[in-house]
Amino acid sequence: MELLRNAVRPYAWGSRTTIPELLGREVPAPHPEAELWMGAHPGDPSRIVGGDGEERSLLELIESDPQGHLGPECARRWNNRLPFLLKILAVEEPLSMQAHPSAEQSAEGHAREEALGIARDAPNRNYPDPTAKPELVCALTEFHALAGFREPARTIKLLRAVETPGLAKYTELLAAQPDSDGMRALFTTWITLPQATLDELLPEVLDACVLHVKDHGEFDTECRTILELGEAHPRDAGVLAALLLNRLTLRAGEAIYLPAGNLHLYLHGTAVEILANSDNILRCGLTPKHVDVPELLRVVDFTCCDMPVLSGEPSACGAIYHTGAPEFELSRCDWAAGEQADLRVETGKPQILLCTAGRVLVRAESGAELELRRGQSMWLPASDPPVHVRPSGEGRTQLFKATSGR
Repeated sequence: MELLRNAVRPYAWGSRTTIPELLGREVPAPHPEAELWMGAHPGDPSRIVGGDGEERSLLELIESDPQGHLGPECARRWNNRLPFLLKILAVEEPLSMQAHPSAEQSAEGHAREEALGIARDAPNRNYPDPTAKPELVCALTEFHALAGFREPARTIKLLRAVETPGLAKYTELLAAQPDSDGMRALFTTWITLPQATLDELLPEVLDACVLHVKDHGEFDTECRTILELGEAHPRDAGVLAALLLNRLTLRAGEAIYLPAGNLHLYLHGTAVEILANSDNILRCGLTPKHVDVPELLRVVDFTCCDMPVLSGEPSACGAIYHTGAPEFELSRCDWAAGEQADLRVETGKPQILLCTAGRVLVRAESGAELELRRGQSMWLPASDPPVHVRPSGEGRTQLFKATSGR
């Protein structure tokens, strides 16, 4: 049972208040703080804080004893690497539109780029890792996102609600083939439009969205999102692509799972995210970073459907978010104010505990105790005996547990 000191990533889309307030630091921060990383990612591993105040990289600790920290099965399956990374996301402005490759695509792409001699930290590197990158995001506050392609019939209705002379032929392209192949055709057409054509079409679409919002139309939320993206990323084909995706608003405790190929974009809010420990990202647009359209089109899944929103399967004190991802599993425990129920946490697999509300007392069977305050996290090696967790404050308490999958 050891506390973690975790890295903060200062991306431009982050908040200047969310993570500092969570960690009890001065608010606002001098610059945006977007992600709090908990795990053994080589780029910014957490550090174990010893009782004497000394710190050691979690990555180094795992490398020194992978079977003890990960357990024999996890160490064998993931080549002595912690397979997941846990994050707090503080999204103040929209991220890039992106998708992640499958395990097979990642292995092939990584081998191809290695053979070409592309440096792993090169801006045009698509596959720095040979592994997949599924992810799950669970809302802590109201959380807004675009994810997965909307049902074609609904998208056609949206396009006709904001139809312009320039947009009409694209609407009919999807109407003539209202399925995943038609969606692929429309998306591919839009994402590869010549800039001159895009510069004529986008202002028309944005003006139509303004009128739709003024008229309190059926697609008010979707149009407001397009206007927000158009203001932040003028002349970007990703603004058009956003018209094709499901617009989601998650309530606290709700989650979405993003498997390989799911095109998505986080818009605003605070969430806990768990993902495979990989950096493989194919970007579509809405970013100054590297965009590789041909490679993206090889990866994206054009299946059209409503995006499932997960509330989690009931557990001893909250919910478990089952996804089938072998790299990770996330569970959430909630205690009401004054509730003192004891939770037994079994070991045998690597685990990170993260307190997001109140305080919890973690007690080992040896009698050793460690308190986690809001914003703090701890590492539980696989070889440690089970621990017991219970609230140690008077208010509402919330704890997330991240571990490897099945």
